[in-house]
Amino acid sequence: MNIKPSAAIRKNYNEIAELCKQSGEPVYLTKNGEGDLVVMDIETFARRESMLRLRENLLAAEEGRNSGKPGYSVDEVSAMMKTALQEVLDGYRK
Repeated sequence: MNIKPSAAIRKNYNEIAELCKQSGEPVYLTKNGEGDLVVMDIETFARRESMLRLRENLLAAEEGRNSGKPGYSVDEVSAMMKTALQEVLDGYRK
C-alpha cells in the first residue's frame, strides 16, 4: 500500500504518477495524518470500473435467477461472458 502526505502531490506529481503507473495500485494521500484522497492511473481506474460493472451484472443475474426470472441457455451465457470479459480486457488495454 502506497501512502503519501497530500503535499506530495503538489511537490512530486510526476513521481506519484509514475508510482501509480508502475505499481498498478492506488496511492493514498493523507491530510493532517488522516486519509483524504486516493489517486490512481487511468488504466487502473478503467480496469476497476470494468470489473465492478461485471460484478454488478453477475449479481443482477443471480438476483433475477433467485426471484424466478427465466434463465439463459449455455450458449447465451457463454456469449454474455465473452462480451463481459472482452470489456474488462479492453478497459485493461486502454
